[in-house]
Amino acid sequence: MTRTPAGTTKSRLFGRHDYLAPLSVPTGQKPVDIMNTIWRKNDSFMDISTYTPGTAIAIISAMVFLSAMIAYLSNDIISLWLGFAIVSVPTIILLNDLNTPTPLPIRFNRQRREVCVPLKTGAHWIVPWETVTAIAVEQKTVGLGGGSSVGMLFIGFDNPDPEAPYSERAFSIGIACGGGESAMAQWECVRSYMEIGPDAVADNTARFNRTKGILATYIEGIKEAATQKGWFLALLWDGFFSLFVFNCLLIDVFERKKLLPLPDFTDPTIIEWSSPLPPEQWAKRSPELEAAIFVREAELANGKQPRPTST
Repeated sequence: MTRTPAGTTKSRLFGRHDYLAPLSVPTGQKPVDIMNTIWRKNDSFMDISTYTPGTAIAIISAMVFLSAMIAYLSNDIISLWLGFAIVSVPTIILLNDLNTPTPLPIRFNRQRREVCVPLKTGAHWIVPWETVTAIAVEQKTVGLGGGSSVGMLFIGFDNPDPEAPYSERAFSIGIACGGGESAMAQWECVRSYMEIGPDAVADNTARFNRTKGILATYIEGIKEAATQKGWFLALLWDGFFSLFVFNCLLIDVFERKKLLPLPDFTDPTIIEWSSPLPPEQWAKRSPELEAAIFVREAELANGKQPRPTST
């Protein structure tokens, strides 16, 4: 199958597509896990997942809070009921999620340079790293309130079985991190881990090692924020808004139930596949990727951002 090469930008009428892989060359952005997708990270593999129940709770809570404020300021109770109506469906879906198993993450094995992609059927694919595709999609819209843009990072995997039916030939995930540089920074987390190492990627996996209670964790978070940005901003944002607008305590309850402990692979073949290898057995980059990275790093060192454009 013909793939658009990394570094290409396809402009659309109301947006653009930035092709980041394959081959996965440096984007020039610092790796930032904007959406907290990293679950585990060690020298052998990194697990990522788009399963973020806390994000759904934060959005629902913020909408309810906004509706309540509008209803209070306008003295119109209908605004409050409208807000409840809007969030009713996602709330039902979220509550139903409590009784369903947490989906397994996608595992990137840097020593084997392969990716394990779990499927809902219980099966899995083992995909070569250098065949993984990544596209940053940015879409602009214009309305009465002005212009806005939304974007996502799409990561795709091809079924290694050439005889698979057409409907099962590919699998992809979408990360709502925004388009353009935001998506590049998110993708750079995966690329830097695979091509440089685990120390090249900062993560927030410490949130899965909660040894204190929910309230104690909340207070500790405010104290930590205060050391970084001062008590005023810490109390305003991490204290008031986090508690009353985004419902951080409920987020903590939900994530402890769904993500502590994190789901892990139980298939013996994947457990063996995930085991560390002696350095002399680590897979190497292909000559094509080695050359592409060399060229791209030279361009970045010279301050160039060559991104060929096609329409």
